[in-house]
Amino acid sequence: MNKEFEVFDAIIIGSGQGGTPLAIELAKSGKKVALVERWHVGGSCVNIACTPTKTMIASAKVAHIVNKAKEFGINSILESIDFSRIVQRKKEVVESFREGLQKQLLSTQGLTLIEGEARFIGKKLLKVSMNTGGQLPVQADLIIINSGASPSRPPIDGLETSTYFNSTSIMESDELPRHLLIIGGGYIGLEFGQMFRRLGSKVTIIQLDKQLLPNEDEDIAEEVAKILREEGIEILCNARTIKVEAPGEKRIVLTVVKDEKEQTVEGSHLLVATGRVPNSANLNLESTGIKTDKHGFIPVNEYLETEVPGIYAIGDVNGEPQFTHISYDDYRILSKNILQNGNDSTSGRQLPYTVFIDPQLGRIGLTEKAAKEGGYDYKVFKMPMSWVARAIETGETEGIMKAIVNSKNNQILGAAILGLEGGEIMAILQVAMLAGLSYTVLRDGIFSHPSISEALNILFDTPQG
Repeated sequence: MNKEFEVFDAIIIGSGQGGTPLAIELAKSGKKVALVERWHVGGSCVNIACTPTKTMIASAKVAHIVNKAKEFGINSILESIDFSRIVQRKKEVVESFREGLQKQLLSTQGLTLIEGEARFIGKKLLKVSMNTGGQLPVQADLIIINSGASPSRPPIDGLETSTYFNSTSIMESDELPRHLLIIGGGYIGLEFGQMFRRLGSKVTIIQLDKQLLPNEDEDIAEEVAKILREEGIEILCNARTIKVEAPGEKRIVLTVVKDEKEQTVEGSHLLVATGRVPNSANLNLESTGIKTDKHGFIPVNEYLETEVPGIYAIGDVNGEPQFTHISYDDYRILSKNILQNGNDSTSGRQLPYTVFIDPQLGRIGLTEKAAKEGGYDYKVFKMPMSWVARAIETGETEGIMKAIVNSKNNQILGAAILGLEGGEIMAILQVAMLAGLSYTVLRDGIFSHPSISEALNILFDTPQG
């Protein structure tokens, strides 16, 4: 150990949804722990992702319901949108979450919260550039990198010199866009697009791929596009943005090549939602011997350990799907292995996710495309949400249910639930998959009426082809 460095048993870089609980648990076990955070505690989820976006989406949902009130026999109209109040409510919710985490960290004995940016200067040596000024040298035999990811900036001519939003900055603006242009048709672009459309903005989504949500089956993507178009969102797929111009205040002009033809799209504001890149560039990983992949992600083995023993990478920075629940599972794996001498790993773990458009898209397991490419002998079960009594009663019949089943053992390979509470219904299928149940258990099960879950009886009695 270097005497010039403050020595800890463990150092965790980043207070995200994996780093924070791991720091607390290690400290409670008697270890001397340093948690380094350069910004706010809570990571992306609490500060710039899950919590703020879903809070603002909830406001947009209320506006949507008011606009539909007449369909339900309620004579009410949406008088106006107080967008600054929507942003303020979001800030209040975020601050309450953040403050709760801060208090928990500061009250944990054996845990030191260091506010600053960490940089390696050796395999187990770091210097932290303190937010208050100065450098703090620290070292530990156990280091966990939980540095997260940031919005990417694609190489588009004129973008660097133009004023535009990313997924973080757009939530800090108190101004509701007149016409929001969105580059990117993944889940970030779609969630923001629908939210702003429901709040009164005109919205145009420009997507490079031939469909929205390129990792989904074509029929699911088409149904998503149909729902969004019905709400008045313009969608341009197979469209590549090659130039950004800002010829005047609140005027953005994009040059787009769609189906090999050049055209211009004009709006008042621009959101770039083309994914996120790992926060690894400033860590000086070269000094440890760790090499990132071509995208900047830190490779790890199934136990989340890097090529340097004793240094781990968890959460968005290690190249796994960038979801809070995946980061949290990383924490559980490391906690059990470090503190209980366990042997847990990421091998074979399920990776569920929900796209929080309305209706939600809940996804688990294989798509039909992946099942086909994987050589599975499978069958497809599919039905529209308009067959579901509960959806009809609530006036929310948009979407479809789809499940892929292994023909050889009748186990569920994957599912996409695009519909009312799609993420919650997906979780039922996930539990069945965890238990290795035959789909017939859900087909023949008794579910309460009228509920969305009882639609599983109908779904699994509806084979396609």
